[in-house]
Amino acid sequence: MFRHILVSRRHISSTVRRQLPNKVPEKQKLFQEANGMPVHLKGGVSDAVLYRATMGLTLMGTACVIYELVKAAVPQKKD
Repeated sequence: MFRHILVSRRHISSTVRRQLPNKVPEKQKLFQEANGMPVHLKGGVSDAVLYRATMGLTLMGTACVIYELVKAAVPQKKD
């Protein structure tokens, strides 16, 4: 029973089918450059868009939490 399970399982291969170029030295050079830019914006336009989207969602979430806290803290009028 166990032999059948082991035989039918796929084996993970360590061989690389497609060789990708090593971009690490280029990225290291880019991110270690002393040009006064914050590291989270050195990646270009995509980093700037992701940063702004993240900050926008964070601010909206914070505003929603504050609104809900104020709404929970203020007693409702009973009619």
